[in-house]
Parts: sequence; structure tokens; C-alpha cells
Amino acid sequence: MTSNLQWLSLMAIPKIQLFLTAKKSVNGLAYQQLEIEILTPDRVINPADLIGLELPSGVDTSNGVVISGRAPIWLYAYFVNELHPTKWVACYDPRISGGVVVATHSNQVTIGQIITESQSSEVQLCPALMIVGPPNSGKSVLSHALFKTLLQENSHVYLQRANWDGEGNWTIELGDEEQAEIMKVSNKGELTQGFFPYHAQAILELRRQKSLVIVDIGGMVQPEKQPILEACSHYLIVSSNSDEVIKWHEFCRDRVNLSTVAVIHSTLETCEEVNQSQFYLEMTCGAWLMGQSRAVPDELLKRVRSLLLER
Repeated sequence: MTSNLQWLSLMAIPKIQLFLTAKKSVNGLAYQQLEIEILTPDRVINPADLIGLELPSGVDTSNGVVISGRAPIWLYAYFVNELHPTKWVACYDPRISGGVVVATHSNQVTIGQIITESQSSEVQLCPALMIVGPPNSGKSVLSHALFKTLLQENSHVYLQRANWDGEGNWTIELGDEEQAEIMKVSNKGELTQGFFPYHAQAILELRRQKSLVIVDIGGMVQPEKQPILEACSHYLIVSSNSDEVIKWHEFCRDRVNLSTVAVIHSTLETCEEVNQSQFYLEMTCGAWLMGQSRAVPDELLKRVRSLLLER
């Protein structure tokens, strides 16, 4: 009986909170914004959480709605369907600072149109921290660990994967390294002329809205990445080869004067040792391996946490 009561108590705790706000676009178009906030500490929900989930009262069907917030694709799909009676529905993409119209019954908007909110004042840019270093050093695993840890404290942290290797949070969270590698290869893209300029603009848009943007740019020093360098403010080196560190300092610090946060000498051994901390943090620690959970060292977390901009 006690266990059943505990289960019912957990079921009664809301995991998803919804806010409805009146907005106006830069073109003067009135609309409503449906903001999704996931309340669990790890920001994870399950499909069963859809049961009994309802729109907030007060949705005006004579206007359009922009859905916003960090949430799974299937939750967005659910709300697009639930909002069918409204004039139009858009899904907010922070990388373009606007809602993309995905359904409409009105000539007010067209499919694919971007609804941008009118801004009343200049917005301060938050820091953007590049995670750099040679291949197979644990950059993706460390950046994901930083992101997940900071996200529990601040919902305005964003991880931008500015690489075409097919890797992302989903490959790390899959839990099956072999399957993740297969899916990574099948989703791998290629470098195009517009790839890095696109991501550079996305980073700038994110910096206008978030408290911290973490950027994974892959393991190669390439002149094509110049737009990314110019869009960021700080960098963190993760390297399993000490000879590669100076090359990344030259690329990030000397080329565009980015601020050094830390140098992590990654190792396959389980260790955590501070080498120096006067000008920037330098540590030897590991192992940063796919499928193996490892906490972010306190000293590193402290340095990165100090970058957060209050929103």
C-alpha cells in the first residue's frame, strides 16, 4: 500500500508547465506564445506524460500561436495538433530567433514564414564557449556532460553542434556505442560553403537569448571555421595529445583573441589533477568515453559556471 501511495504521489507532481503570453511581431502581427517548461531536474520526460496534458485556458483561436521551449519533437507535434483550431501555428527555433509557421488556416501568414518578436531594447550577448581539440580526445562527451550538468541549474544553456560528422546528444544518450556509431555514419554530412556561416549566425542569435552557448566545432583546425571563431567569445581545449594544444591556442587565442577558459589533457585512465589555475585552468583528467558516465570536475564546472549571464 505504501509503495502505491508513493507512486500516486509521484504521478501527481506536474512535469510540464505551460505559459501563454500575448506577443507582437516586428511587423505588428499579434499572436500568442505557448511556452513549454519541463520541471524535472534533468529536463527529461516520457511519452506517458502526454496523458491528461491540456492546453492552458485562454487560447485565442482568432490568433496564431508560436510554440516555444526545450522539449522533445513528439511534444511539439502533440501541441501542433491540439492547436489546430487556431489561425496558424509556428514552432520557435532559437537559432533563427523566430517561429517557423508549420500550419495555417489564414492568409495572415504562409507556410515557412518566420515570425520574429518585436524587441523593445538592445539585448546583451551571453558568452559562447567553443570546445576544441584533436579527434578522439573526448570533446563531444565532455561538452555533453557540461551541458547536462549546467542545464539542471539554468534552463538557458544551449549546446550547438557545429559539425557535420553526424554526432549529437542523441548518439551520446543512446547508450549503445555500436548502434550510435552506425547512426552517426548514416547521418554524416559534408562541408559546404554556407555551413560555418550558417552556424555562426545561429550562435549569435542564441547568444541574444541564452545564458551560455556551448559550441562543439569538431577536431580539425580549418580556416573555413573563421566565422565560428568570430561568433564565439571563449574556448576550452580538450586534447589527448599535448603536442596539439599549442596549435589550438594559435587558432583560437592568437587568431581572434578568444579568452582561454581551460585546457583539459584527456586520458583513458580515471584521474583528476589540476596542473595550474593562475591564468586559466589546466587539468589532466579522464576518461571521457562514449557510454561511460563521468562527472564534470568541480574546478572546471566552477570556471564554466562563472561565464553564465543572468537572464
